[in-house]
Amino acid sequence: MTTSLFAASAADLTIERIRALAARPDQVESLTLEFKREYSKSLVTTIAAMANTYGGMILVGITDKAEPGTDRVVGVDAQDTIDRIASGCREKFDPPWEPAFIPVPFDDGSGLSVLAIRVDANTAPRPLLIDLKAPIRLSGQNSTADRGRLLRLAREEPTEGVLPMDQGLMSPQLSVDNEGTATEDFVLRTGINLPMGDAAAWRPLSERSVNALAQGLNGSALPGALRNLGHGTFDQSTGFRPLGHNRARTARLVWQGVGRRIVAHPIEAIVTVTLPQIYGPGPAAPVANITFDVVSRICRYAESMGNMSWQHRYRLPTLADLCDGLLKTLVDARVVEEIARIADIDTALVAQPRELHLIADRPVIELLPSDGLEQIPGAGTSMGGTFRANPALDLRIATERQEQIDDWLCQLGLDAGLSGMEALVERYRATTKPPA
Repeated sequence: MTTSLFAASAADLTIERIRALAARPDQVESLTLEFKREYSKSLVTTIAAMANTYGGMILVGITDKAEPGTDRVVGVDAQDTIDRIASGCREKFDPPWEPAFIPVPFDDGSGLSVLAIRVDANTAPRPLLIDLKAPIRLSGQNSTADRGRLLRLAREEPTEGVLPMDQGLMSPQLSVDNEGTATEDFVLRTGINLPMGDAAAWRPLSERSVNALAQGLNGSALPGALRNLGHGTFDQSTGFRPLGHNRARTARLVWQGVGRRIVAHPIEAIVTVTLPQIYGPGPAAPVANITFDVVSRICRYAESMGNMSWQHRYRLPTLADLCDGLLKTLVDARVVEEIARIADIDTALVAQPRELHLIADRPVIELLPSDGLEQIPGAGTSMGGTFRANPALDLRIATERQEQIDDWLCQLGLDAGLSGMEALVERYRATTKPPA
């Protein structure tokens, strides 16, 4: 789904952002996105189809095909288009219902707009019928629900079948030794939940699909960010490969930096794919879960060296690079494609990560360098936290991904009872190249 535009407030839904979306060469019509040059009778059917499937967005005033040298964004008379669509919804839908309309005006004084139509499947009455039939959405086109699909729609609870905007990931846990002492500096977790296609609900995870995901991860931005985080504590790494608990419906891919001392793996990354165990008829909307955990033991590695003068701290550029590597990997086209293949869904339904969890073995202030940071008297401290993403940001776009990471770093400092993080972030960005 075009998550950023779907979740953006009306004020944030600008013609610049819509033009940028239309100009993307990889942005095509999908299960959750449709372009319309102007009003047509089929537009009402598309609204019903999205409502009966996963929801989505229709942008009226954009041609569905890009031609070299031409602007796809042509615009429409917003009020006239809204009136015609609303009239069609009243006449055709059983029960009556209409989506949300957001006119996005041009900035050239022409009076034209792109009309954004948001179809929220969580609020639509399902099944939404037209002429006693329930349209459904396939990849970039509409179809009609068969008897089985229609019965499932009729049995749904109001919010079944569609994932909420928040991801609801479980917070990670630190590993402990036999004496109950944590063995890790911190664990950083992000990930996504996603719906499952019919085939994924019953078939086991194949070795081929798991290995293809591992290859996608090894070619992503994450290994480079992990080596940077390692800060020279290892000179070899394993690459992502199956390790540990792998079963018919669980895959665990692990990347490890290989050290030479007591701390054998100063850095690890663990990607876990979990498909729900389904026995009997199962839930109407089974949900798969994918988590990305980064486990760091650099402070412990430094302590194992026996040199108390080296007290490792995680510097801001390293943390920013790690967060960027994680987010960039989760929106990487190849990784998304392999995740979608495992879940048997369209790539448009692979959501962008919207949560980041950090849990540390010590107060965060002891993990960060003191340069430029000051403890706020009486502010207390923290040993991690949960960081929410701005759903209006498209994490595929480097500048918007950077904006999200900077917000998280500032929150990390504030939660730790520190002042000065915002100034540190600003200085760091002023001395680095703009993101590509």
